[in-house]
Amino acid sequence: MTWWKEAIVYQIYPRSFKDSNDDGIGDLPGIISKLDYIKSIGVDVVWLCPIYQSPNDDNGYDVSDYREIMTDFGEMSDFDKLLNGIHDRGMKLIMDIVPNHTSDEHRWFKASAESEDNPYRDYYIWRKSEDGNLPNNWPSFFSGNAWEYSKETDAYYLHLFSKKQPDLNWENPKVREEIYDIMHFWFKKGIDGFRMDVVSLISKKPGLPSSKSNVFTEIISDYYANGPKVHEYLKEMNQEVLRHYDCMTVGEGPGITLDNALNYVGKDRGELNMIFHFGHMYIDNGPGGKYDPIPYDLVDMKKVFNQWDEKLKDKGWGSIFLGNHDFPRIVSRFGNDGMYWKKSAKLLSTLLLSMRGTPYIFQGDEIGMTNVAFESIDDYQDIETLNSWKDAMEKGSDPEKFMELVHQQSRDNARTPFQWNSESNAGFSNAKPWLKVNDNFELINAESQEEDPHSVLNFYRNMISVRKKNPTLVHGDYKCYLVEDPELFIFNRWDEHHNYWVLLNLSDKHNTLSFNLPEEMTLLINNYEEVNAYNELRPWESKVYKVN
Repeated sequence: MTWWKEAIVYQIYPRSFKDSNDDGIGDLPGIISKLDYIKSIGVDVVWLCPIYQSPNDDNGYDVSDYREIMTDFGEMSDFDKLLNGIHDRGMKLIMDIVPNHTSDEHRWFKASAESEDNPYRDYYIWRKSEDGNLPNNWPSFFSGNAWEYSKETDAYYLHLFSKKQPDLNWENPKVREEIYDIMHFWFKKGIDGFRMDVVSLISKKPGLPSSKSNVFTEIISDYYANGPKVHEYLKEMNQEVLRHYDCMTVGEGPGITLDNALNYVGKDRGELNMIFHFGHMYIDNGPGGKYDPIPYDLVDMKKVFNQWDEKLKDKGWGSIFLGNHDFPRIVSRFGNDGMYWKKSAKLLSTLLLSMRGTPYIFQGDEIGMTNVAFESIDDYQDIETLNSWKDAMEKGSDPEKFMELVHQQSRDNARTPFQWNSESNAGFSNAKPWLKVNDNFELINAESQEEDPHSVLNFYRNMISVRKKNPTLVHGDYKCYLVEDPELFIFNRWDEHHNYWVLLNLSDKHNTLSFNLPEEMTLLINNYEEVNAYNELRPWESKVYKVN
């Protein structure tokens, strides 16, 4: 079965979706209350960010019990109702599993830290200090170094993320068995698959040598990711768990490159259905990472899409996404969230839904939610943002300039509460939300877009319908034209039966197409109400044509 190829996935960040009990935190009953809305978009699969028990150092990606529901979100009976509600509406549910690390409050880690000779010691990666130095020079994804001292045994444990997220030692077969048991537990409840958090990091460079590079993306791919046993572990996971279910898997793959992607998703590899790669998502990162940005370039972006499509076609399968809970809002990042907000939000949905691969829509993108610019760092909740701020202030950075970077890059841009209506707190909650609502909720909200035939929301619905009625847009061949054009993204999708042209103008200017397309074409969808000549592209215009 390959239902996951045709599927359109809707990603929910539960904390920010809908609060049902007025504690300011989104929860499972809140999601249940909005299932008809989710179904109405036209999506097939719901991906839930982690809902397991967690002290919430990294909003649920620090798991303290993989078989319990986070108290903030509800109870297991709520989960069962949610799963049934999703299945009753003909949709599927994939869970987010965190196999690389746990919370330091997980019972395994508490036992591991107590002594050197307990059965859980080797569940994590411990090293003694050599001559008072850290075990190596590895930096954490969340700023600072990747080692934390534990006085109980006078040793350091590795944490590639926060110090409250110790990395598991996958070399220990007992650890692997524990993770597989957890996966079986959720499959037996009836879920339809997993998104696997940073799964490319479960096998590190042997011996954990110090890095010779200062460029963070290089450190990820050369030291943290793609270790020598990662494929052995994923094949074992398939044998032990995945092959027993009709399920979908997507691995989050920092450090996965064009050169090694097929090792993860090749048809005959028996590993994962698809991965999230970050070629296009790190495109504006300088050597120091996201808080050292460089200008984003459409030509580079097109090349990433072209190379990945070329690499995976016929041999594997890709995921298509422009944003998620870890990145800025797509319309603020790749579009124009000012004068051309509505046009560019629609254009980005056209891009997302006309590519080969499985598309992922992050909650709120379907109504064109934008980045937020909180005035004070105290309004931010995201650990990555707060650690980067602390780091920058200790290094003497200009607070005002760094705040501009926070407005542009913070993960909280994607995490502000969903804007349901124009009432207080955007209809998300009757209590003070865990994270402030974006001030523009009166202008941008689902309720006002529901009735407007020209809204971003209804455009997403129409574009999803176009994709579903024209499966060539899912499976067909892909070729990009005018690759070096800095403003136009033009591509052809075809198979032996049908032929389509997708024309996108990612700029504030009028553009004219420099080559001729077939004379007999039907316009399937356009983000301007007035139709014009096919070769004329107005600012942020998107058009999809079918050749007759």
